[in-house]
Amino acid sequence: MPQHIHLAQPGGIMPHRAMRRRHDRERAPWRAAIVMGNRLGQSLGCLATCLTGLIALVSLPSHAADPPLVLERTIALHDVRGRIDHMAVDLPRKRLLVAELGNDSVDVIDLAAGVVAHRITGLHEPQGVGYAESADVILIANAKDGSVRLFSAVDFSPAGSVALGDDADNVRIDSRNGRAVVGYGGGGLAVIDPHAHAKIADIRLPAHPEGFQIDPRTGLAYVNIPDARQVAVVDLDARRIVASWPMRDPSANFPMALDPAQSLLASVFRSPAALLLLDEGTGTVRQRLPVCGDADDVFIDAPRARIYVTCGAGELAVFHRDSSWQPLGSVRTASGARTSLLVPQLDRLYVAERAGLLGSDAAIREYRPAP
Repeated sequence: MPQHIHLAQPGGIMPHRAMRRRHDRERAPWRAAIVMGNRLGQSLGCLATCLTGLIALVSLPSHAADPPLVLERTIALHDVRGRIDHMAVDLPRKRLLVAELGNDSVDVIDLAAGVVAHRITGLHEPQGVGYAESADVILIANAKDGSVRLFSAVDFSPAGSVALGDDADNVRIDSRNGRAVVGYGGGGLAVIDPHAHAKIADIRLPAHPEGFQIDPRTGLAYVNIPDARQVAVVDLDARRIVASWPMRDPSANFPMALDPAQSLLASVFRSPAALLLLDEGTGTVRQRLPVCGDADDVFIDAPRARIYVTCGAGELAVFHRDSSWQPLGSVRTASGARTSLLVPQLDRLYVAERAGLLGSDAAIREYRPAP
């Protein structure tokens, strides 16, 4: 076949395709410069955005960057179903006692090892639990049969039972004498001698008592009585009510905490949800603050001037006192996680979470207050 020979056009004019290749080569440096400029502009924009974010972060209040509670660990409670109620601590042995109302049991947790060391079973809806150190006895208050059952803290063997009749609930140890005080029934405080394993006094109340606290300086017990819409002041030595403070609005006052050094009572109401700070001497409301819903425990961290409130709504609310009490922050927990225990000697807050509907274990979450 004859070969085709391409000749240059007269006057040095190149064919169109060759001209385009030359033109592209001439434009390449400019195109590269434009691309580099665009990339530099994008980088500078990103840098400006990052600097803006950094400035905003540095400008945040210190407490926003530092959570008031840090989760240290989670201790699983295997094969525990239903509601978990109140807790207590055996300090000499560093054991946490957990009343598992829906499981008819109390778990004894070895805090050093972070595991359940023993489970007391055969109970009847345990609501309250206490440890009487002077007698080395665990007391468990049962809602269903109204009994307070006593167990040796050494080997967990049964040590006796006190019949209160109905709805035995919160347990407190009077640090002045080592006696246990238990709220129960349609309205009463029972005083139990843990050495004798017997009830030694009854104090009548107008309705069922919920959270209450004992002032170790005076022997006065301050008692939330939601059905009577009041806080009752009970003289444990005289064994009678010496004052009552009406609480008309809000209502449903359940948990209570006491700071004797500040003459401060913290009472949490559920309807509507509110934290009321009361004067211990007069019952006067010093301050009222909104709080999360379905609260069942409240504690005052006196060294840090804080209050912790655990709510069944799935929140752990933290308040701090400067010139007045203000919200400091909150920690998301789980629905129904409304009971807790602050142990000042260990500087830890323990929160109970019930088993999940999808099969997750019940658990105790251990928080370290910070800083």
